[in-house]
Amino acid sequence: MLPAYIYFLGIGGIGMSALARWFNANGTKVVGYDKTPTDLTTQLQEEGIEVVFDDAVEALPKELLTLPKNDVLVVFTPAIPKTHRGMNFLKKEGFTIKKRAEVLGIITSTSFTIGIAGTHGKTTTSSMLSHLLEANNRNCSAFLGGISTNYGTNMLLGNSKKDDHIVVVEADEFDRSFLQLSPNIIGVTSCEADHLDIYGDEAAVFSSFQEFINKLPEEGKLFLESNISKLKGQNPSNSKTYGIDSGDIYADNLRVKDAKFYFDANFGNSRSILNIGLQMPGFHNVENALLAMSIALEIGLSESEIKQAIESYRGVKRRFEKWVETKDKVYVDDYAHHPTEITTFIKSLKALYPNDKITVIFQPHLYSRTADFADEFGESLSLADEVWLLPLYPAREEFVEGVNSEMLLGKITHDNKRIVMDDDLINQVKQLDNRVVATVGAGNIDRFIKEIASIYS
Repeated sequence: MLPAYIYFLGIGGIGMSALARWFNANGTKVVGYDKTPTDLTTQLQEEGIEVVFDDAVEALPKELLTLPKNDVLVVFTPAIPKTHRGMNFLKKEGFTIKKRAEVLGIITSTSFTIGIAGTHGKTTTSSMLSHLLEANNRNCSAFLGGISTNYGTNMLLGNSKKDDHIVVVEADEFDRSFLQLSPNIIGVTSCEADHLDIYGDEAAVFSSFQEFINKLPEEGKLFLESNISKLKGQNPSNSKTYGIDSGDIYADNLRVKDAKFYFDANFGNSRSILNIGLQMPGFHNVENALLAMSIALEIGLSESEIKQAIESYRGVKRRFEKWVETKDKVYVDDYAHHPTEITTFIKSLKALYPNDKITVIFQPHLYSRTADFADEFGESLSLADEVWLLPLYPAREEFVEGVNSEMLLGKITHDNKRIVMDDDLINQVKQLDNRVVATVGAGNIDRFIKEIASIYS
């Protein structure tokens, strides 16, 4: 039974806002707090959800404080600081308070659920799969970690009261949140060291992913990227691997034509889809598409339904997002914030534009990640012809002496590199004379996107 009233602490987050939209659409009164107004909070307000931007106790909605506590649920994200005055007051007063992951877990326990996990690729893959289902009129609800370009939202809403309801969820490993889910099918795009401020080492990351896989029921299906050899399904007959030129399910005949990636998908048992043309380019997106298509085929979509839908998929905001592509200028933005992601992104750019000099503007994200992977960042960024580093974006972390963009600059193996301060970036972009430029990072580098796109248009 749904609560009558939910108060979201951190409602402007990409995952929290999707959950808020789901409850709002299902008849629950939804109100929320966030630190600052954003495009997402504005959209929520336009949808009739009240949002406050003050953490003071006095700013808490009066209705929240007058309702019986049994009718109220407070949902928070780990990004909310422990000093938050409103949350501490609600704890003291005895309100029911749950993490976002717990609440999402309750929803997945009542519907057939597909969980897409991975240290990289889960947002794009879950968005792809959701589009395959939605474009073919399947009863699907989707909780996404990004804004789908096809639908302009991070939430697709199906009819949860019907037996054919399918939930697609991005299974987030941060803070081990995905262990709250109840999946029937799991797809794992990747698994390697990340979030070491949470996990400590790579072995703990793999242990957590294995624990998530072990949540599958005996009849549950598992799809693993072919290079992840450390993870195993409990029922080998229900597990398949996938990859480019490797795995039980594989993509081959991969080629680049007119700045698009084309390939054939082979699913075994003489089932295949030939000459697939992706609007969203990249070697990694060929693998992401292969996983999304494999799961769609598993749950009953036909080859023709899948091909038509995957070729109409237009991506996720800030995932290999082309803002400008003309004869003279190309500008691409990407959320990549881990060395593996950056490597794949730059290699894909080079495949698309092999004769052009590529300038990558990167904003390091988190002191911990930058320190943990400094050498790897240097190696991946060195693939670009030219690298500009913005100052490090700390997000939730406290200052760490000696961990900064200057440190990272020294790890890049060529000399075509420099630090560019935020307030000088736009002026420097105006002086660029090469064709291809990319902004990369998970911090607030996105605030420059529209102005760079305007310069490059």
